[in-house]
Amino acid sequence: MDLEKLLTDRLAPAFSAVAGVPVDPVVRRSQRADFQSDAALALARRLGRAPRSIATEVLARAELDDLCATAEVSGPGFLNLTVAERTLGGLVSALATDPRFGVPLSATPETVVVDYSAPNVAKEMHVGHLRSTVIGDAAARLLEWLGHRVIRANHLGDWGTPFGMLIEHLVDLGEAEATQELSMGDLDSFYKTARAKFDADEAFRERSRLRVVALQGGDEATLRLWRLLVEQSERYFLTVYDLLDVTLTDRDFHGESSYNDLLAPVVADLDRLGLLRESDGAACVFPPGSVGRDGAPLPLIVRKSDGGYGYPATDLAAIRHRAGGLGATRLLYVVGLPQRRHFEMVYAVAEQAGWLTPPARAEHVGFGSILGPDGRMLRSRAGGSVKLVGLLEEAIARATTMARSRNPELGEAEAAEVGRAVGIGAVKYADLSSDRHRDYVLDWERMLSLDGNTAPYLQYAYSRIRSIFRRAGGAARLDAGISLAEPAERALAFELVGFGAVVAQVERSLEFHHLAGYLHRLATAFSAFYERCPVLRADEPVRDSRLVLCELTARVLRQGLHLLGIRTPERM
Repeated sequence: MDLEKLLTDRLAPAFSAVAGVPVDPVVRRSQRADFQSDAALALARRLGRAPRSIATEVLARAELDDLCATAEVSGPGFLNLTVAERTLGGLVSALATDPRFGVPLSATPETVVVDYSAPNVAKEMHVGHLRSTVIGDAAARLLEWLGHRVIRANHLGDWGTPFGMLIEHLVDLGEAEATQELSMGDLDSFYKTARAKFDADEAFRERSRLRVVALQGGDEATLRLWRLLVEQSERYFLTVYDLLDVTLTDRDFHGESSYNDLLAPVVADLDRLGLLRESDGAACVFPPGSVGRDGAPLPLIVRKSDGGYGYPATDLAAIRHRAGGLGATRLLYVVGLPQRRHFEMVYAVAEQAGWLTPPARAEHVGFGSILGPDGRMLRSRAGGSVKLVGLLEEAIARATTMARSRNPELGEAEAAEVGRAVGIGAVKYADLSSDRHRDYVLDWERMLSLDGNTAPYLQYAYSRIRSIFRRAGGAARLDAGISLAEPAERALAFELVGFGAVVAQVERSLEFHHLAGYLHRLATAFSAFYERCPVLRADEPVRDSRLVLCELTARVLRQGLHLLGIRTPERM
């Protein structure tokens, strides 16, 4: 269904025949025609010929009659291609009856592990967890829809030194009171109180250290209290995921503790492979190419000088398990950009050890930060981290107020449902429509605007189409012939047939702002079509054709937003 690819496939043999070597025709959308190729200009010097002469010969050799209404040489040697109405209309007709809108299932499905969200037990989720959760969930949704086997891995921080402190605080409170406090979701208060006691009370510090030893030694009473902390935290996390409308479940929790028994074998194998070196008492691997600012080799510490294990050992154990035990060939780590060097080193060591060999590969799906209106890291008024639940609840409240003001006839339940879809959608889209490598500013007014590149604008476009069919009193005839006589109809058709190419691009790059940008272009093209081309007042067969364009636009918008994790209300 990709017109650009169809034209490329037709032009490539002709260019290759003229040049004597394979040539990329470099076909792109153009303002001077539907598509344009400038490959002849690049070939001119190599062949010692005028680019117009090359373009003319290519055009004579290319088989374009069934695709193009016109194909001509322009200017110094551009090929301008105008797609025939029957070709474009035929593609739209095919999309209208295709439940996948021209997007095939992957010809080579993989097992993909998506590591995302990753909150810490006994701590509340804050705004810093938003990007990992939203981007990771979009990746999981997209890859699953394309036919890959997706394993969601929510890598919980549930092990290590702080848990001695937390368990001792739990003991001091008593299980009943501690359980009540934790079940109310006030994890920050629980953690901060424990931390304050640890900092101020030497006896409490000593008890905490002894409790860590008991935890790591497998003491059953200590493990039971630790499980209580984990279970209460997981319940809280699930309420946040439900509010955020992501696909993570309790089956996707994979704590650091689950790799504990694998850490010693990982270090032993690295030693057996001759990769371990001692540095200041710690067991390290020095991956090739990893150097500091002073040019000295950087070590990846897999076992600390005190015999404990840190994140590198756990991450290596996870890679070994995911690639070896689960048979995954694509490992995605949706983690902030500041962790890039860490993951580069971990991946390099895993490759050295033979745990990550082709076709298996690991990718750091990095992202920037969320900033406040002042351009600095987003903080609460008190200067602390913004709680994620508070951010989401504010988005829903603002969107619900907007829904009620726009549609006073909405009942309370429906207004709340629309408010949640629009509020959560606005938060997610603000993130996913931004280049994930960059920081972005959280701006409520822009996020919730019904104009511009926002989720409410796309959701409103969808709901407006649904209102057309409520007035029409029936569904579109998807087998109706497609007429594209008007420029706005043609422009909308071009956007519709471009969906598959965008999805394929995002599958490779996991840069969801390309999908968001496409959906915005589609909604904008529909808006122009709706203003210039009467639908219900048109005579047949044009009316049926335009209803198909409306229905297909609604379906593609809904599918595209669903891949981003955003709902589409029927009314707004």
